[in-house]
Amino acid sequence: MKAEILKSIFNEFDHKSNYISHSELNSGHINDTFLIKTDGTKDYILQRINHTIFKDVPGLVNNKVLTSEHLKSKYPNISEEELSKKILCFVKNKNNDFYYYKKDGDFWNVMIFIEDSITHDIVKDKEIAYEGGKLLGDFLNGTSDFDSSQLIDVIPNFHDMASRYKQYASSVQSASKERLKKAERYTKIVSDLKEEMHILQNLKEEGEIPVRVTHNDTKISNSLFTKDNKGICMIDTDTVMPGIIHYDFGDAIRTICNTAAEDEKDLSKVEFNFDYYKSYKKGFLETTKDSLTPIEIKHLPLAAKTMIFIMGLRFLTDYLNNDVYYKTEYLEHNLDRAKNQFKLIESLEKQYNNLKSEAVLAAS
Repeated sequence: MKAEILKSIFNEFDHKSNYISHSELNSGHINDTFLIKTDGTKDYILQRINHTIFKDVPGLVNNKVLTSEHLKSKYPNISEEELSKKILCFVKNKNNDFYYYKKDGDFWNVMIFIEDSITHDIVKDKEIAYEGGKLLGDFLNGTSDFDSSQLIDVIPNFHDMASRYKQYASSVQSASKERLKKAERYTKIVSDLKEEMHILQNLKEEGEIPVRVTHNDTKISNSLFTKDNKGICMIDTDTVMPGIIHYDFGDAIRTICNTAAEDEKDLSKVEFNFDYYKSYKKGFLETTKDSLTPIEIKHLPLAAKTMIFIMGLRFLTDYLNNDVYYKTEYLEHNLDRAKNQFKLIESLEKQYNNLKSEAVLAAS
């Protein structure tokens, strides 16, 4: 995007600084995100929110702001300056809203950039996994007393397995013969796992698992670290809404424990890293065990398997739908992503019974 366009959008916000330059951050599939360098004491993140995917952008932004303000309230004796170094802080526009709507239909929001911070697309050691688990635990603890009725459902039925299967079935009906043929092995896996993959949703609907405020996009790249790999905070809160902790734990595990990027074509590189799983779970339970129910802890391994599966299902569905949801870089990008996730499940299943036994002990 041209610098003058970004500069004009950035200047709609009340940041009291001048645009110097920008660079694009490319970790997300949905939104466009830019780091804005300024002549002031702070730099900023400028984000274009995809209105095609997110139908109620003002509600989405309100979710993000309310969540951040609640987390900030946990630190009553810390200045705004210090808070901006450890919690996402949003900037109002000149009309006192936290988003700017451009006449061409784009929505934008601005956050203060947390200096000297880094993200990881792939976990490379157990310490990062452990710190990531603590970060998610801190986020869930910090929002455990937040009234989730204040939040909208940003994407209704986002992790609802019945809805995802319905979308998948529709994609199978409309897919080209060529794409169906290439996906044949994976459509069989989807059928074989259908009953098991509904267990968590059934427990939620039966009231056996409590509904909480959840992040809903906890891949490791949405955890922010210092340069010496100590956790700072969770970022990219576009999908914060009511859910169950298994969504968050499982989605984090699918990225933390994948030995390769989620679109790695060489499936021999894709394995489930059990050491990272145990390190992440350790950090997670250190900060959440007292607030979780035994049934929540017992089903953490199933959470991992379910969320790996649901991402594989979503990638496969989008592939069969001719790539209408996720940004792709080549013709079979979504199919490669789906293959990757199903290979990860295959690797997880090698020690799955052991993980379930450990979870039962932790829950007792």
